[in-house]
This record gives sequence, C-alpha cells and structure tokens, in this order.
Amino acid sequence: MDILERLSQETGIKLSQIESTVKLLDEGNTVPFIARYRKEVTGGLDDTVLRELCDRLGYLRNLEEKKNDVKNLIEAQGLLTPELCEAIDAAETVTEVDDIYRPFRPKRKTRASVAKERGLEPLALLILEQRSAYEPSIEEEAEKYVDEEKGVENTKDAISGAKDIIAEIVSDNADYRREIRRLTFMNGTITSKQASEGESVYEQYYDFCEAVKTVPPHRILAMNRGEKEDFLKVSVNVDADIILNYLFYMVIVNPASPAFRYVASAICDSYDRLIAPSIEREIRSTLFDDAGESAIKLFSENLKNLLMQAPIKGKTVLGYDPGYRTGCKLAVVDKTGMVLDTAVIYPTKPHERIAQSKKVVLDLIKKYDIDIVSIGNGTASAESELFIAETLKECNSGTKYIVVSESGASVYSASKQGAEEFPDFDVTQRSAVSIARRLQDPLAELVKIDPKAIGVGQYQHDMKQARLDEALTGVVEDCVNAVGVDLNTASYSLLSYIAGINITAAKNIVKYRDENGEFKSRSAVKKVPRIGDKAYQQCAGFLRVPGSKEILDNTGVHPESYDAAKALLSEFGYSADDVKAGGLKSLRRDVRSRGAALVAERLGIGEPTLMDIISELEKPGRDIRDSLAAPILRDRVIEIGDLEVGMIMKGTVRNVIDFGAFVDIGVHQDGLVHISEICDKYIKHPSEMLSVGDIVTVKIKSVEVNKKRIGLTMKGI
Repeated sequence: MDILERLSQETGIKLSQIESTVKLLDEGNTVPFIARYRKEVTGGLDDTVLRELCDRLGYLRNLEEKKNDVKNLIEAQGLLTPELCEAIDAAETVTEVDDIYRPFRPKRKTRASVAKERGLEPLALLILEQRSAYEPSIEEEAEKYVDEEKGVENTKDAISGAKDIIAEIVSDNADYRREIRRLTFMNGTITSKQASEGESVYEQYYDFCEAVKTVPPHRILAMNRGEKEDFLKVSVNVDADIILNYLFYMVIVNPASPAFRYVASAICDSYDRLIAPSIEREIRSTLFDDAGESAIKLFSENLKNLLMQAPIKGKTVLGYDPGYRTGCKLAVVDKTGMVLDTAVIYPTKPHERIAQSKKVVLDLIKKYDIDIVSIGNGTASAESELFIAETLKECNSGTKYIVVSESGASVYSASKQGAEEFPDFDVTQRSAVSIARRLQDPLAELVKIDPKAIGVGQYQHDMKQARLDEALTGVVEDCVNAVGVDLNTASYSLLSYIAGINITAAKNIVKYRDENGEFKSRSAVKKVPRIGDKAYQQCAGFLRVPGSKEILDNTGVHPESYDAAKALLSEFGYSADDVKAGGLKSLRRDVRSRGAALVAERLGIGEPTLMDIISELEKPGRDIRDSLAAPILRDRVIEIGDLEVGMIMKGTVRNVIDFGAFVDIGVHQDGLVHISEICDKYIKHPSEMLSVGDIVTVKIKSVEVNKKRIGLTMKGI
C-alpha cells in the first residue's frame, strides 16, 4: 500500500481527492488557497482537514525515508534479506522500524558485545538450541571457552557471558518488543511519588497511580512538569509476570532441556536490565507526544476562537495599562486604530492621586468623545477598574468599560515590531495601545504577538516547540485568510500571514505603500518586489482594496473568477452598481431556480465556486466575524466578596482546558466551570460545548474569597 492509499484508508477520504490534494500541495499551493479556491479539485476539504492531511503526509513520507535509510544501512552490512525487507515495508511507525534495525545498529560497549569479543557467542547459541540432552554437558562445553587472557577465568564466567548474549538477543527481537510494549500499555500503570520535601502545586500527584491506557493528557503533562521541577518521581509499572509469561512462551522451546535454567535466567535478566527500562522510556515518550498533540489541538482551537472574536468597530477607545509605582499608562485610539493621545496617571498606590487622575481621564473622554475604556487585566487592574467605574459616574457621555486580557501585550511592547511601530513610545505606552487595539480588532492586533504568549493553552512550554509553533502558525494563517486584510491599512505582521506572502514580501508591501501611496487595485500589488505570479495567485483573493474602482477587489472573489462573476451578474440582469448598493437579494434564489449546476457549467466554473461568488456579491466587504457575539461592556464594579452562591451572571469564556473552562464574570478572578458542571449530558471534553470568546450564563456554585477561587455551574439555570 503506497502513502496516498494509506492516507485514503486512514482518513476515509476518496483516493482521487487525496491524489488531487497532494498534487496541489506538492506544486507549492498554500492550505488557505486550496481550501478556498480549489474546492472542486479537493472535493471541498476545509483548512482543518487539509492541515491534518499535511501533517500525516509529512509523517508518512518521513517514515518512508526512514525505511529506505534502514534498508541501506542493513544492506551495507551484507545482512539484508527478503524477509527483512518485507518486515520493514510492513512497519507502520518509526518505532517499529527502529525495533527491526535494533539488532543491526552499531552498539556501544555492552555486556553482550564484551562476551562476543571473548568468543562466547557459539556457546550462547548452543544453549539457545535447548536440546533435550547435551553430550558433552553445557558445563563441560563451557570449559572449552575458559581463557584467562580473554577474561574468562572459569566455566561460570563463560556461561554468564553466554547468558548476556542471549539476553541481548531476546531484547533485540522486534516482535517481542512490539508485544511487550502493547502488554505494558494495556496492563501497566503510571505512578508518581513525592520526590522532595515541601508543598507544591503537584500535591495531588504525591501518591498517584492510574492505568496507562486511561490517564488523560493533562495529567501526563502535569506529572512530567512536576518531575522536571524535581517535585515528583514518575514511573511506568507493570506486573512482571505478565511479560515474563509471554517471553517464556516465546523463547522456551523445551522446558525439559538442561539449558532451561540458563535460558530462563537470561530472559529474566533481559527484561529487568534491558527491555523494561527501554519500554518504559518509549511508553512515556509516546504518552508525552500524544498528550502534547492533544494539548496543541486544544491550544489551536482556543487560539482560533480568540482570534476570531467579534471586533468592536467604529468606536474610539481609551487603552488603559494598569500599574502601581510607575503609574497607569493611557492611549487614545481612534476608530481606525490611529493613536491620538497618550497620558500617565497615578490613581493607585503608592501615589493615589485620585482627583488629578480623574481629571485627566474625564478631559480625554470629553476631548475625543471616547466610547469605551479598555482596561488590561494585569497588575493593579482591580483598583483601576474601581477607579474607572467611579470616574464614569461623573460624566454623562455613555462611556462604558471592559476588562480585556493583556496576555502578550508586554511581549509586543518590548518587541522589535513594537519599537518599529512606535519608536517614540516606551514599552508601557505601547502596551496601552495594544490593549485598546485588541478590543477594536483582536485578529489584527494579536497576530503581532507570539501565539504562545497569548495565554489560551496549557503546559505550552512543555511541548515540542517546533511542533507547537507549526500548529499555531497554521491557525493564525487560517484565521487571517478567512477574514481577509485591507491591503492599504494592514500591518506587515498581518500581511505576512496571508497565503503566498512571507515576512520579506509583507515588509516590501508596506514600504511600497509608504513610498507610492495607497494601492488602487489588487493587481497593483504585483508591482511590489517578491510578489510574482505564483505569490499573486495565492494571495490575491485574501486581499481587500475597498477604494478600488473594481468592486470585486473588495470581495473574496479571486481575480481568476472575475470574468465568471461579471458574466453571472449579466446573466441575471445585475450590474456592479447593484453590488455596491447591496441589491442582489434575489440572486441566490434566481440561480437555484434555474439550477446551480447548469449556471456553473454555463459560466465554466464549479458549483462550489459559484456559490462562493454569490455569497461575496451579496455582501461585498463583509467581515465574517460580525455575526459573532460582541464582548460584554460594563459600567459598574463587582468584587469577589460581592458574590453569593446561587447568583446568576453573564460571562465570557477566557480559556478552555481538559478539565473545564475559565469564565470571566467581571470580578478580576476567572471562575472555573468544571467539565461536570457544563451540561447535564456526558461530554468527553469541554470543547464539545464551549469555545474561547463564548458569552455564557453561569451560576455561582462556590466562592473562596481567601483563595480567590470561584466555582461556577451552567446546570440548573
């Protein structure tokens, strides 16, 4: 079975779809482009499926390369046989290939290699024959190998060396290792014990044991971190009799043989000294990899939902970065994201210049007609929220406030990009701007920050960083391309995630824009260095030029389909002016009444492309995020001490993790909805019901003011 057939079998996707999709990928097409503009070729595979397909394709190709390397290495030793070739070809994982290669891998000095150097291999093979009778006896035969110069001083040394060789032979058997790995996984437990004195966040794992096959991913990651920080000692254990019974069944061919006791001893030694430690490492590595993939998948889902939160458009925002000693930094950002003014106030300890600070805020609200104050949720945010709420009572402007996550704001502020964007601002002023802008357009602002710093994952620093970066970059790419960007206002960081545009090309676009003024059309971007025909094909459909004379330049219609779109309008008596005026309400109905397949055929396009064109023509310049729930704005403060069990409140889901979800209910301390409190039916994971950014109704289940813990439930409301 070749790679494409295997992909088809594993995914349930038709082989023809797999073949066409892989061809597109191999030709250098990007996932966003394929997902959006090659639906007819792929059969409508979306970006999530395409990413998974890419990952698996890469793994299988690497596996194939590994198989070929192993064959070549064994062949170089003159030991490659048809049976070995067949076994290598049949291997389904890299681990299985490694098992097969194990006996042929050059080894560092081992007890078995030393015994072989002493000439004891024939004796080992003789013992392994397990004859019913030996003449001369095994002990007498062993006397022939006594040689003090080689370090074999007596028959005991000779037999001991032979057993070392047998132990390694057993350990190196690929079939045995595969079955022992399975038996350990199915019957083993993972155990953690306290490794050092004192309290820690890992106390629940000080005496912990759970079956390997059922332990959830977040516990694996927690135990691994606890062990890394020297609080825990973690091990995988299995009843040795289960494994030894299997090995005895496979290796012992004649229990009545005089060789039995030697072979049995070698088997026990092989398992205790060679197999068990190795299998434990492999299983823990597999558990970690699987847990990491699970965490990356959850992180990716949370990140996608965070990036795709509804923007608050057309509002002037006052960004507020709370602080104590150095004061609270303010930045006024207009409706387009331009910074109008900055200030520093000192309403918090140790200064507490309340009256002076109120005057500054009220003057800014009046001068710039501020709609919303966006407060970062970091240090001093509780005092800052109280201050802003009290200040807003003194003006009748209708200004509201919201507390937003400032995760990553400091990372952006201290970054090279932050310095390039605001060279005259200090890091805290840049942070205030970021806090304001992430409310106006979360996607445009958050793409400037390393996704790992945004704070919607768990144990992200414990995962394989290259794999995490790859997955999260893919998420950001899919989100940015799903929304599209304004070619004339997008930052280079936002442009760099557009299909076909790398960071160099993105900077070239911004430089060209600065030097030559706004782009008048999509096609004008081809004048920019590093934007060739291939890059333009990939990126064009995701770029928007609202001021272009060509209305289609402000839609998701790809330039390659402009003629078809115009022919569609003409076919049903519409014009570009009708598109601008939003007067195509009946186009979809007209097409369906005539028959979408017939219309698509007449236009020379596929039916999926036809329906996409109609959607874009109906709402040119649309933002798919506008239909999502808007953030909750507030005008009064609630403290954790104000909460009472049974209170029902609205909140925003801030993070979804394996055992529940954290919800912001406006009291500076997110409450936890445990997975068992999300709904009445059984769910395997909180993400089945909740996503980051969801607006939910919750009831207070418990409040621990001293520990700042809030238990929430969504049941019985």
